[in-house]
Amino acid sequence: MNRQARVVILKTGTTYPAIRETSGDFEDWFVRGLSDELELTVINVEQGDAPGNVEDWDGIVITGSPAMVSDRAEWSETTAQWLTGAVDKKVPVLGVCYGHQLLAHALGGEVGYHPEGRETGTWSIELLPDADSDPLFADLPASFKAQLTHKQSVLGLPPGAVLLGRSRFEPHQAFRVGECAWGVQFHPEFTDDIMRAYLSVQAPELAAECLNPDALLAAVEPAPVASGLLQRFSELVIEKLD
Repeated sequence: MNRQARVVILKTGTTYPAIRETSGDFEDWFVRGLSDELELTVINVEQGDAPGNVEDWDGIVITGSPAMVSDRAEWSETTAQWLTGAVDKKVPVLGVCYGHQLLAHALGGEVGYHPEGRETGTWSIELLPDADSDPLFADLPASFKAQLTHKQSVLGLPPGAVLLGRSRFEPHQAFRVGECAWGVQFHPEFTDDIMRAYLSVQAPELAAECLNPDALLAAVEPAPVASGLLQRFSELVIEKLD
């Protein structure tokens, strides 16, 4: 490889102020988890910044957001349209939480509020048979822990999408479209400490939703397999450039 692979992190929002003060923001967590062999650039699309031509990038990561895809904000719809070009050009894409939903929406899937409400905390992801031959998920355990927090979901996959993973609550935890565009509803960038911080901030809302914040906090544990997906994605980007 004659140069570092260029990866853009599309920042689609910001975390709770209390968490940002102690742990940084979404992009910081992705920078920590992705390979230091990548040349990383953060573009704040939620603030209207443009990522340029898709051909400028060797890989694309889309962060989570407190926004809702179904609101169809102008910046979100513009980013969705841009992502369709990235998929067409076979630029590796990894969409996380909001990014997962935005990718699905961009390619013709259905996104909206989960009919059973919020999923948050550490939960098990079950991989499906198609994951065995998937470039990103192959050789992972059939079940692994992951950190989650979301109210909206991919209610219907895009045409031609391959379903790779699910959870007890969420039937569409991971999918691939084409050769190298993935969406994951869970958060590989979260540490267990960040997950605990989320649950602490969310505790009043969780109690109002008849969830048990103390039990959810007690169940938090590290999720190294899920976190390792960021390195695996990094390796795929570097290999594709080679």
